[in-house]
Amino acid sequence: MLRLLDQAKMVALSDVSVLINGQSGTGKEVLAQAIHGASSCAKKAFIAINCAAFPEQLLESELFGHVNGVFTDAVSNQEGLFQAVAGSTLFLDEIGDMPLSLQVKLLRVLQERKVRPLGSNRDLGIDVCIISATHRDLPKAMAKNEFREDLYYRLNVVNLKIPVLNERTEDIPLLANPFATHVRPAPQDRWCAVSLPMKRLITASWPGNVRQLVNAIERFVALTSAPVIGEALVEQALEGENTALPTFVEACNHFELYYLRKLL
Repeated sequence: MLRLLDQAKMVALSDVSVLINGQSGTGKEVLAQAIHGASSCAKKAFIAINCAAFPEQLLESELFGHVNGVFTDAVSNQEGLFQAVAGSTLFLDEIGDMPLSLQVKLLRVLQERKVRPLGSNRDLGIDVCIISATHRDLPKAMAKNEFREDLYYRLNVVNLKIPVLNERTEDIPLLANPFATHVRPAPQDRWCAVSLPMKRLITASWPGNVRQLVNAIERFVALTSAPVIGEALVEQALEGENTALPTFVEACNHFELYYLRKLL
């Protein structure tokens, strides 16, 4: 993770396109915000949009804008995000789920640094840094003609891959303690810290990655008023979340990685 953060810091000093890969819950948007915060755009707004959360026409309107009357609900001109985020950072989350027809238009915007609102015949210049992210394997998607190869290389100038939480168990204490302190209410007449059973947290399976860890800690804190959270409460909170057993090979690989890290 230290190498990844060093790379992110270096990328923040330039305006190249960045593609962040990682499973759901690993913190792709958090990393994108960190890059923005270390860049020259830090004083301006960080704008994020989830490309999988909108139907095609609405996503196109959100990104590129539209003119009055271009479709039924277009009662006025609307500025798209590429214009609204001028001089700052636009984060395109789940870019791998963008429809192919929009991928063509996005490629044109990135190549020409111009955007044409829906229903308009006039191009508008843009000034924006692009950070995109996906949980999908884009090379496989390209092989299936589900993602454009030319757009992939345009977005993938710098690639940052966030490992899953089970591959960086040494980070769990560094993440868990601040989360617990953050969610614990701290009246002046009460303690505000909690003690977590780190050995159990480190050996737990986290298919939901950091997001699942945060949710679990919020549950721990909500269900106790004691300064020490016991393993029984952890087991109760995790019950039912990790019912799927890993394959034998996956279990062996995970144990071997954990064991070698402890030896080192």
